[in-house]
Amino acid sequence: MELRPEQLVAQLGLDKPEPARLAPAYLIAGPEPLRVLEAADAVRAAARRAGFAEREVFEAEGNQREPDWNALSASLRAPSLFASRRLIEVRLPSGKPGKEGSEVIVDFCADPPADVALLVTAGEWSKQHGGKWSEAIGRIGQIAVAWTIKPHELPEWIERRLRARGLRADHAAVQNLADRVEGNLLAAAQEIDKLALLSDGQVLDSQRMDELVADAARFDVFRLVDATMNGQGAQVSRMLAGLRAEGEAVPGLLGMIVMELQRAASLARVQERGGNLASEFKAQRIWDSKQPMYRRALQRHAAPRWDAFVAEAGRVDRIAKGRGRMGEEPADAWLALERLLLAVAEPRAARLLVG
Repeated sequence: MELRPEQLVAQLGLDKPEPARLAPAYLIAGPEPLRVLEAADAVRAAARRAGFAEREVFEAEGNQREPDWNALSASLRAPSLFASRRLIEVRLPSGKPGKEGSEVIVDFCADPPADVALLVTAGEWSKQHGGKWSEAIGRIGQIAVAWTIKPHELPEWIERRLRARGLRADHAAVQNLADRVEGNLLAAAQEIDKLALLSDGQVLDSQRMDELVADAARFDVFRLVDATMNGQGAQVSRMLAGLRAEGEAVPGLLGMIVMELQRAASLARVQERGGNLASEFKAQRIWDSKQPMYRRALQRHAAPRWDAFVAEAGRVDRIAKGRGRMGEEPADAWLALERLLLAVAEPRAARLLVG
């Protein structure tokens, strides 16, 4: 059965006097790094309580794309030093061990030694990532997947974390914090830890939350692009204002923006001619978790308009570098960039573009 990371942490019973019985294997994966990290930390803590004194870590190093599977296989079957028990970690950023790695994990799970526990962590995960190896882990151990927290789920996540830190807040205060961190769980966790130090034990209302919490939203270009492609025009304007206030420069943002617009234009051309969009996603190495965002964007605009967006980005770059052509308006590169991104986010805003 697939668990949430928080359910796995509760099962490990770190708050109970007696250590929980450790399973032979764990798989913790997903696109939310904080939840993966905290669940993995809980497994490590439970392993220490259960007497697993040794810990080995296998991950890709240097130019390698995968861990050393031969070394892992040998370690899994080697006797523990000084008769101690071992926790062996395998880190798979891509979430795919390949054929060789899959065989090593399946072989271990078929007959796990009593003195070894296996912990596999992965940064990417989807239904396509699983296979015989993950099924084998599920049969003898636990699988926890840290799916992305959706916007409507964030207040509940924040409220649970506040309670776990001994804090109480009303609904308005919780929503206030959710609006500020804008989906950044690490920022939310940091602010909640700070609240635990500063709070006077009273129920936090929205005004008190404003006083104690800094604006932790991260207006970075990656999230700006995501908001644009997802059609979130209000978010786009707010993020641009934040970036401008932080002293960012338009040319520094355009590299990523142009790359994403070109990628969308390429996808739109494939879709327009009836090509295999799934294959194009794979060719461009677009993760499964990102594909719905592109599909939504492609529904808003046909291929010619995406090409026009790329050309418009070039015009914005010229304005930003003081090389705008005679008669080009607006002269403010930030305003020109905002008009472009709003046009991408909302078809009706395309009229804002010049030319």
